[in-house]
Order: sequence, then structure tokens, then C-alpha cells
Amino acid sequence: MKKLLFRLLKICGIALLILLIGLIVVIFFTGPKLPANTDTIIENVINTELPELVKGKSGYVISDGHKIWYESISPKETNKGTILLFMGMATDALMWPQAFIDELVGSGYQVIRYDYRGTGQSDWVKDWRNKPYSIADLSKDAESILDTLNVSKVHLVGLSMGGMVAQEFAIDNADKTLTLTSIMSSGNIVDKELPEASKSIVFDFTKIGIKYGIFQSEKNTIKMMLSAQMILRGDAQYDLDVKGTAERVLYNLRKRKGYNQDASKQHDQAVKLWDSRYDELKDLKIPVLIIHGLNDPLVSIEHSKKLASVIQNSKTKWFNNMGHDLPPNLIDSITREIILNIEMKADK
Repeated sequence: MKKLLFRLLKICGIALLILLIGLIVVIFFTGPKLPANTDTIIENVINTELPELVKGKSGYVISDGHKIWYESISPKETNKGTILLFMGMATDALMWPQAFIDELVGSGYQVIRYDYRGTGQSDWVKDWRNKPYSIADLSKDAESILDTLNVSKVHLVGLSMGGMVAQEFAIDNADKTLTLTSIMSSGNIVDKELPEASKSIVFDFTKIGIKYGIFQSEKNTIKMMLSAQMILRGDAQYDLDVKGTAERVLYNLRKRKGYNQDASKQHDQAVKLWDSRYDELKDLKIPVLIIHGLNDPLVSIEHSKKLASVIQNSKTKWFNNMGHDLPPNLIDSITREIILNIEMKADK
């Protein structure tokens, strides 16, 4: 009997070992394959003085008891108006590509971006489980920034979850909102009539979290961010801005507070607290531009199509070979569409 029990335990041990080895192989030898020159580029960035990524006027506001960081970047010449940017889930203001910011400022607009609660230099909320914040709270943080900067009218540009925050702002502040641009977002992310995110994405993110997160280092953090971009790219094919991403990540690690591991959970909870806004969006009377990538694996383009059917007189622009990201090769085209939407308001 003892021999049989020992044999069974031995078989179970071998099976578990094989399973563990298989899991290690899956985690470390599958998943996104980074560009061939990634290591060289990362090493160069790590060993070179970082460029200054915060070039405008930065400061803090207190909103609902939380300290919120913002940056305001003004054009060199005539100011045609103010564009307020809302980034995606668990990402801070520096995730906006520098080329994107430069295009908008170069077109004559003041650009304001800010770190959501739980990210960047803003407060990392510790008691969020007992008192979770909502999309509406993130919108009110933006209101506080505008009040501090004495900005009375604004053009909104929101990406992914940021599109939801921008929609909330437009609904609650019709008197302040001139135009709205929604990029790869939704008016009801839990709409049962629309496709859900690809289930493989959760597993892919888990894999890169383990692969690059167990042994934390500057290099591994950069690689994890690049891998996340590749996952969100879906089946679209375009070159990543490896150098730009490496610089933003390293700037956050060395000159800011780094990355909050709870940010994804906090923002996911905020999204879950956000109900459908279809009814309220029907009443928008401003120029609305809806942008989406045809290859988006996270938020199906059907969400933007539904949004367009809800918002009267909205314009749409679908980009081929674009996932859930702002591809470097499409930034010129995307910013051009945003400026055209803004100028539509100016012409009226």
C-alpha cells in the first residue's frame, strides 16, 4: 500500500513538473516577438541622457481631496484654442506620443494633458477599494484643471477609456465643450449587443506580466510596455516607436513616481461603474469625430459604429492597419482629422 501511494505521488510530482515546464515554455518562449534591434535601442536610451518630456507649464490642482498633475503646452504664436487630452486606462499623460502633441501645438493650439488618479504624478489612491472613483470623478478632475488655468472653452480628445471620460465631460459641461473626438472608445463598453474584447488578450497580458515583471529592471519594464503595444496592435503591421517608448518609460522610472500596479484595477472599476451614455450622447450639438482602427483587438470597431449611430451628425474615420494604439505612421493623418473637426466648429 505504501509503495502504491509513493508511486502515485511520484507520478503526480512528475506530471506537475511537466506542467510547470510547459507553462514556463509558454510564458517565456511565446508571445510578442520584439523588433530585432530592441535590445540595442534600449541600451542606448538607458546609457544616454534623457530628453526633457515635460516642456510646458506643469502644476497640480486639488480635486475632491486628490492632488492631480497637469501640463499645459502653449503654441509659440497665435493661440487658436485649447485641446484637452484624455488618455487610456492605467496610463499617464506621458503616454501621448510626442509627435502627436507636437502636431497639435504646431497647428496653433494650447494642449492640456493630465495624469489620472492612480497614475504618474497624481495621487495614487490607497483606499480605492472602499471608495472607488468613477469616470465622472476623472472628468471632474479635468474640470478643476480648466478652472485653475482659466480656460472657459475646450476641444476634447479622448482615447479608449479616455474617450469615455471625454464623453462624460461633454455631457456634464455642454457650455464649455466646443468639439469632441473619440478614439477607439465606446458609449457603453458592456453593451451586450456588441463584441467583447478578444479573450486571448487577457492571457497575453498575463504572460508578459510574468515574463518581464518577476525580475524587475528598467530594461524589462521597457520590454513589457513594448510587448503590450504589440498585443494591442492586433494583426495590424507597423513599426513601433521603440526609442520613444523607451524614453517615456525611463523618464517615468527615473524622474517621476514610476508605475502604479493597482492602476489597472482602479480604472477597470471606474469603467464598470460607468453606465450607458447613449441617451445623453443623443443630445450633443457639437461637432463629433469618431476614430477607430479596423484591427483593434481590445475595443471592437462596432462600439464606434454604434456611437456614430447614436450621435447625430457625427463624422467617422476608420483607419486600416491600426489596432488599439496610435501608430507612428498614422499620427499625421489622425491629427489632421482632429484639426479638421475643430475647424468645423470655428467655421460655424
